Amino acid sequence: MLEGELSDPRIAPSYVTDVVLAPGGKSARVFVAVHGGDQEEEDTLAGLMTARAFIRSQLRDRMGVRHVPELTFAIDRSEKMTGRMDELLGRMRKRERRFAQTIRSEVEKPAP
Repeated sequence: MLEGELSDPRIAPSYVTDVVLAPGGKSARVFVAVHGGDQEEEDTLAGLMTARAFIRSQLRDRMGVRHVPELTFAIDRSEKMTGRMDELLGRMRKRERRFAQTIRSEVEKPAP
């Protein structure tokens, strides 16, 4: 549905990563990953919140149910966090290798 059925130009290319249904099923939080920067994320979130009544009606029709939970949308930043963690772990490994090389070179120095 995010891929072309919503005509709001604020909605950047994005996809649903997770849906968390509240106990009782009256509300659901939809996590969305957005391709783009912070501004695209904000614009997409605003567009989705504007279109949520339409999205609910489409879900009701497609699923053939009487009740569809109230929807709220949130940006999923897990991919960005994963990338940042990978970067930090890479730096740590590089530092450890340099430290190990320094120790080895100190041990291998001939005694005066």
